[in-house]
Amino acid sequence: MSKLDATFPAWDAGREIVLDPGSPEPLYFQVSRQLHAAIEDGRLPAGARLGNEVDLAASLRLSRPTIRQAIQTLVNQGLLVRRRGVGTQVVRTKVARPLRLSSLFDDLAGLGGKPESAVLVNQVEEAGAEVAELLEAPGLTHVRRLKRLRSTGGEPLALMNNYLPDGVIDPGDDELRERGLYQLLRSAGVRLHAAEQNIGARLATEEDAELLGEEPGAALLTTQRTTYDDSGRVVEYGWHVYRASRYTFNLSLTNGPQ
Repeated sequence: MSKLDATFPAWDAGREIVLDPGSPEPLYFQVSRQLHAAIEDGRLPAGARLGNEVDLAASLRLSRPTIRQAIQTLVNQGLLVRRRGVGTQVVRTKVARPLRLSSLFDDLAGLGGKPESAVLVNQVEEAGAEVAELLEAPGLTHVRRLKRLRSTGGEPLALMNNYLPDGVIDPGDDELRERGLYQLLRSAGVRLHAAEQNIGARLATEEDAELLGEEPGAALLTTQRTTYDDSGRVVEYGWHVYRASRYTFNLSLTNGPQ
């Protein structure tokens, strides 16, 4: 039985949520904010039930549309799910990853997680013109292709594909399971300097869905990253897909010159 299906008593929102009608914050936002905090600090663990909208509205003395808007806000964030015959339940908190020159393995370990990798492909193959162009190496003849399924807490999170110029590193499957790609590159003396990354989204294919534990057509986040060493050489091109229900990117923005 998964954590999502575990049995929890319905959460007593009437006792836990405190509303301020005089606040400039809309009431639905006050509810969603406090529910979000309870999920983050563990008072509402994965699998906990909130009950139905009618009961929640009655316990908080709010209208049903207000409660529906509060719940939908957290459903859209991937923190709650509505289940027929059960009500609203908490799902796992998303992994929030900052955008920086680091690998998913490094970031999960830094967040206190236990990253796990299944190596699906680890081989050297001929480099076609398209791959050579991605690695910005027109004369390249061979590349190392990697395909790994990255999980945390026993739950699949991302499907990771990479091309590297042959000879940059020669990792065994055990190394790829135990260490992140950037760790292996740095250990081999590669000095990572910069990267260009694009973020997008697409729907899960049947293969994606099977590997990631999602339904075909589920929303996935995508990235394409080209990584350079300090000499300007491309040392890695990666294209990855992440479960949008379990994953977000954080960006910090600063005000540039006016």
